[in-house]
Amino acid sequence: MPINADFHYQKAEEDYLEADSTEKKILALKKMMTLAPKHKSAEGLQKQLKTRLAKLKELAEKEAKKKTGGKSKFSIKKEGAGTIVLLGVPNSGKSTLLKQLTGVDVKIADYEFTTTQPKVGILDYHGVKLQCIELPAIVKDYNDSENGLAFLAIVRNADLVVIVKKNPDDVGFIEKELRVNDVHKKLLVVSRDENVEDVKEMIWNALGLIRVYTKQPGKKPDYPPIAFKKGAVVADLAEHVHKDFVKKFKFARIWGSAKFPGQVVGLSYVLRDNDEVELHSK
Repeated sequence: MPINADFHYQKAEEDYLEADSTEKKILALKKMMTLAPKHKSAEGLQKQLKTRLAKLKELAEKEAKKKTGGKSKFSIKKEGAGTIVLLGVPNSGKSTLLKQLTGVDVKIADYEFTTTQPKVGILDYHGVKLQCIELPAIVKDYNDSENGLAFLAIVRNADLVVIVKKNPDDVGFIEKELRVNDVHKKLLVVSRDENVEDVKEMIWNALGLIRVYTKQPGKKPDYPPIAFKKGAVVADLAEHVHKDFVKKFKFARIWGSAKFPGQVVGLSYVLRDNDEVELHSK
């Protein structure tokens, strides 16, 4: 964090870290440069930002040259409550994990570079659908490899990166490849022989999601549950059910995190994982 950086700079930095494309990162970085402190002790920061911008512009030029028809042939539409990318070095066990998590039929072999294009599957976590994408193995200078820039774009668009570790050095190597390409994502490291049920739990926790069940009076909770980010409130659920429901909201009853079953709460009540909510309108 730069010295004496104000709220506006910090917000621009957050936008930069969350940007899912090179173009968006460049725009956020330029804004950071205009908002960064200008005093002498911040000269190092300004130099760092200029260097980073130069690298991003170089990356943008490479991406422009490799684009075909203006759109990547590996463009993948986001589905479900979250998108997870599986990364690893050659023969790290990514394909095996993808099959275990989603059941998708993938080619698995004990030789390197079995995966040559993205493989997509859906992980069903107690009714919540999560998109899992396995990418071809990470190699040195990944952005210069065939389709490397397109694969990195998929990583930028993900909510979570799962590194499948074969050896202890794998993690540092992959983190470096992401860092030099200015990819900053939440990382989860798992071993290739990790219990798949444990991996599912780790993925869910890393995504920071909760499951919320709606219900009708006198009936069992509806299935499947609805996924929200931690910190979601009853108003978020009401709006999800119908855009006008908040206006007509009267009260809600909560089972799960409530002080007692069926507690009456308002729109600002913070929901918890596995809460059951009964919405009442005027």
